[in-house]
Amino acid sequence: MSVISGKVDPVVRPIAAADVIDALGKGLRDFQAMPLYGLAVGALYAAGGNLIVLSVTALGMTYLAYPLAAGFALIGPFAAIALYEVSRRRERGEAPSARDIWRAIRTRGELGWMAFVTLFIFIMWMYQVRFLMALFLGLHASFSDIHGFIGAVLTTNEGLAFLVVGNVEGAVLSLILFSLTVVSFPLLLDRDVDFVTAMITSVRAVVMSPLPMIGWALVIVVVLIVSVLPFFVGLLVTLPVLGHATWHLYRRVVAPAP
Repeated sequence: MSVISGKVDPVVRPIAAADVIDALGKGLRDFQAMPLYGLAVGALYAAGGNLIVLSVTALGMTYLAYPLAAGFALIGPFAAIALYEVSRRRERGEAPSARDIWRAIRTRGELGWMAFVTLFIFIMWMYQVRFLMALFLGLHASFSDIHGFIGAVLTTNEGLAFLVVGNVEGAVLSLILFSLTVVSFPLLLDRDVDFVTAMITSVRAVVMSPLPMIGWALVIVVVLIVSVLPFFVGLLVTLPVLGHATWHLYRRVVAPAP
């Protein structure tokens, strides 16, 4: 434990796979107990995903739908902030209201900086997609429809290389963002710490329990992939459950303040 500027750093505790399973169970129970908040957040998130895909389709850039949908999942931790507050208040035996949730989020200015970090990595993701397309498919690579893009990717050596390298780089960026945010947003909502301390705490949590944390990351990835396939409809349920579960995992990872 160290002290910076008179504040004690959060204490990180090791976790096991059983803790991840327990967090998922508690997340599901939170959603069942207060479904309206979860459905509202899930609907907004799903609507945002559909809006992005429809926009690139209207602009004739359908080939960007897949990387945009994949990158959109990166901002899930930020989108679920309201769900963390719902779980926090339910944990205290308080009845949450939309006004109280908004007030709690608004008064935590450091959340804005964490949102900026998340958005920055999302932008990096999209830039590296365009860079790899130029590198492997041509500097002025463009496709009139998704079928032309899929054909170029799956039937040429350059396309396959683009697919492999792009997914590897995407996995690396996702792992970086996961490590920076897995407990950062709940921590910033729960305590008066700066966003740098929150990110360091999050990375420490992943380093201390790498296998359970990577397992949690894989659960999130698989669930989100399945959820976005039918026009993001699955997010109406899966995002709330994952959001509530993230709060409970944070509670297990970070020891209560002294």
